[in-house]
Amino acid sequence: MHPMLRDGTIHYMGHYTAESGIKVLDRAIAIAAATAGGPRSLAQLCEDTGLPRATVHRLASALEVHQVLERTPAGLWQLGSMLTNLGHSLIDVATPIMNSLVEVTGESVQLYRHTGDTRTCVAAVEPTSGLRNTVPVGSQLTMTSGSAAKVFTAFSDEATRADLLSRATFDAAELEVVTRTHVAESVSEREVGLASLSSPVIDSTGTLVAVLSISGPAERLRPSPRHVWGAELAGAARRLSGAL
Repeated sequence: MHPMLRDGTIHYMGHYTAESGIKVLDRAIAIAAATAGGPRSLAQLCEDTGLPRATVHRLASALEVHQVLERTPAGLWQLGSMLTNLGHSLIDVATPIMNSLVEVTGESVQLYRHTGDTRTCVAAVEPTSGLRNTVPVGSQLTMTSGSAAKVFTAFSDEATRADLLSRATFDAAELEVVTRTHVAESVSEREVGLASLSSPVIDSTGTLVAVLSISGPAERLRPSPRHVWGAELAGAARRLSGAL
C-alpha cells in the first residue's frame, strides 16, 4: 500500500503516522520513516510520502543538517547517525573494537560516515601518550584526498566515483587496490607529515556504512601504512562489519 496524504494525515507503507497538528514536524517524521527500510532516492521519498518534490528536498536537507538523515555515496537518503540506534548503535558497537585497535597500534583511530560532499568523523579514540593525530568528532573532511576518502570512493557508484576521481589526488589504479584488499593508505596527502590507512565497514546487505581508520605521524607509518598495520585494521573492520 502506497502512502497518501488523507485530510492532512500522512500514511506510510500501510502504517498510520499520527497527526500532531504541527504539519512540518509530521512531514519530517514521515520522510525519516520512509528511509527505515533502506536508502531511498528523492523520487522514492516523494512516492512513499505523497509529498511534493520541493517539500521533500527541503525537509530532507534540514534533517541531514541534524544527522537524522544522511546521503550515501550514490546520493540516496538513509537514516543518519542520530537514528541508527536499533538496540546498539554503530558507535556503541565500534567503541570497544576501536579501543582494542588503539591498544595494539598505539595510533589514533577514527570512524567516518559519508555526509554529502564530505566525510564526517563520528567517533575517535586517542592513545594515552605520545605524538598523535587528533581528529575531533564532528570534523568534516574532504572526499578527494586521504585514505578514508579512497575507501568511500572505491565503494561508491560509478557516477560518484567518476566525479570524485576527476577532482581527487588519487587515481583509479589506487581504488582497484582498495577494492581488492579492503585497505587504503595515504602519506602526507591531506596534511604534510600525517599518514593514515582505512578499511570499509560493510553491513549484512553489502552496503558500506562507515570507514574505520588509523592515523598518525608519517614517520611512524612509513614507508607503507598498509604494510605496518593493514592486517590489524582489516581484521578490526571485519569484526565491526560482522557485529552489524
